Amino acid sequence: MAKRKYYRKTYKTHRKLKIFFFLCNLLFLFFILVLLGFFLLFIYYAKDLPRPEKFTERPFIQSTKIYDRTGEILLYDIYGEEKRTVVPLDQIPTHLIQAVVSLEDANFYNHFGLDLKAIGRAVLSNLKTWGPSQGASTISQQLIRSSFLTRTKTLERKIKEVILTIELERKYSKDQIMEFYLNQVPFGSNAYGVEAASQTFFKKSVSEASLAESAALVSMIKAPTYYSPYGNNLDSLLARKNYTLNRMASEGYITREEVKNAQEENIEFTQVLITIKAPHFVLLVKQQLEAKYGKEFLKEKGLKIYTTLDWGLQQYAEQVVLDGSMLNKAYDAHNAALVSINPQTGEILSMVGSKDWFDVSYPEKCISGETCLFDPKVNMSIHPPGRQPGSAFKPIVYVTAFQKGYDDEFIVIDEETSFGIWGEKEYIPQNYDEKFRGEVTLREALSQSLNVPSVKVLVDLAGIEDSIKIAHNMGITTLNKSLSFYGPSLVLGGGEVKLLDIVSAYGTLATEGLSIPPVNIFKIEDSNGNVIEENKRTLKRVLETKATRLINDILSDNEARSPMFGDRSNLYFEDYIVSAKTGTTSDFRDAWTVGYTSSLVTGVWVGNSNNSPMMKKPAVVLAGSIWHIFMEEALQRSF
Repeated sequence: MAKRKYYRKTYKTHRKLKIFFFLCNLLFLFFILVLLGFFLLFIYYAKDLPRPEKFTERPFIQSTKIYDRTGEILLYDIYGEEKRTVVPLDQIPTHLIQAVVSLEDANFYNHFGLDLKAIGRAVLSNLKTWGPSQGASTISQQLIRSSFLTRTKTLERKIKEVILTIELERKYSKDQIMEFYLNQVPFGSNAYGVEAASQTFFKKSVSEASLAESAALVSMIKAPTYYSPYGNNLDSLLARKNYTLNRMASEGYITREEVKNAQEENIEFTQVLITIKAPHFVLLVKQQLEAKYGKEFLKEKGLKIYTTLDWGLQQYAEQVVLDGSMLNKAYDAHNAALVSINPQTGEILSMVGSKDWFDVSYPEKCISGETCLFDPKVNMSIHPPGRQPGSAFKPIVYVTAFQKGYDDEFIVIDEETSFGIWGEKEYIPQNYDEKFRGEVTLREALSQSLNVPSVKVLVDLAGIEDSIKIAHNMGITTLNKSLSFYGPSLVLGGGEVKLLDIVSAYGTLATEGLSIPPVNIFKIEDSNGNVIEENKRTLKRVLETKATRLINDILSDNEARSPMFGDRSNLYFEDYIVSAKTGTTSDFRDAWTVGYTSSLVTGVWVGNSNNSPMMKKPAVVLAGSIWHIFMEEALQRSF
């Protein structure tokens, strides 16, 4: 009986051992399969992955540079040049390295690239919150991710990250990895690496950075834009700096007294200056480039953009517009814009979109909802939908009539005339001086800018539809509403146009009927100096030569315009033959002067950004003075 019990017990023990060994074998097999699966994944993903070779030998990102027409004046660096100066680890303060380890990867010197404890903590934390509230990326993983991978959170990207991180740790020492990391990590303001960051924010080498400054730099790594000292979250940056110091103390790197002293230290961040020349022009170029090439391409590929801008002329234009605007404030006119082009090529030589782009006093008023008479950042030369050009539109209507066979001797009657009901009331236009002259020739009507005869030219000779068609052919991109919208007031500026457009349209007159769209770039080179784009636009005939020559002659006839403007007005030049036309809207909200020679066209707009009216002064005074001073200088430069 006892023997039977012995065998039964032995059998049970043996059976348990068999089950135990079976489970062990099963577990071992599972472990082998997991390793095999990981090995296969490693082979699958590693075959096409970049090798983590020396990071200091990787090609750096190059910004796109925008130059003037000579290529000698740098107008703007798109996104700024990626500022980076590689420094060896022994030139980086120990306390900065300790700050990075404390804040970003406390177990950096002990793990093999992956911190299993941190991963475990992150998993537990995320399970508690039912979401990815905590991460566990090591410094090595961050280096791999920023250097070779995207930030897209996918399983495939994570596997690649793990594989490359293990390879990185196998190939390089911890100090080398730390040196790579500190020389490439972004800090915002286009500063990459600790040396560039220290130079940007403190104007000193990183080797001279104090404990507090080092903690502040390291605090920016998590979110460079949010923690930028130049944004709205400076207090958050300083609070995170204090947190970093406390983390360093908790890790045993510094004492509590050192924490206290560093937290009390007053950090002075260097002010970042905006380095941009001809801002309205440059930002227009930038906008066009981004639409064509994309922001990231411009940021990284090191293009060289040679624009059409004449920097000397641009500087003079900016000063003239500013000076003229200061004088015009006496007439309740607070803003102005100027555009000058070469009509033979369409090249924009100067563009001033407001009286002072750098003025910091007015934006606050605009933001707070107060009357914004002048908004410095808005480019009024291209601002949609444009502004009403007043009588500056008349030459387009007259050239349409001349193309239909009428000439400057054709007579119309200047008398009070009703043109019927337009809108909700009878349209009975008046001349600027409220006088009527009876019979006048088209030369007299245009040169003296008589309103009633001009409306008759539009309605009876040129036609509204044909005038708009000619306007479009000449370069006007607006006036796209139905014909019934405009009516007879079109010739008096009843439709909005852009300053750049009307300058381009007048360029068609300057070339005796040949049109070319305005252009602000004539050549683009890649980082190796290869030309990838070049302006090869050519002139296209859109008007008859005879008709344009007649317009040019009338607009330069000082004797013919003298009865209205005087013989020494701002439209007259003693040593040059210049064709010119002014425009003043009936409610005195816009004042224009546009004039040209065969090689230069310049237009000036004066008004207020909020479209409020000015004092009742003619355009020849408000815009004409700015235009004349600029043209006088420009013509002496052989334009």
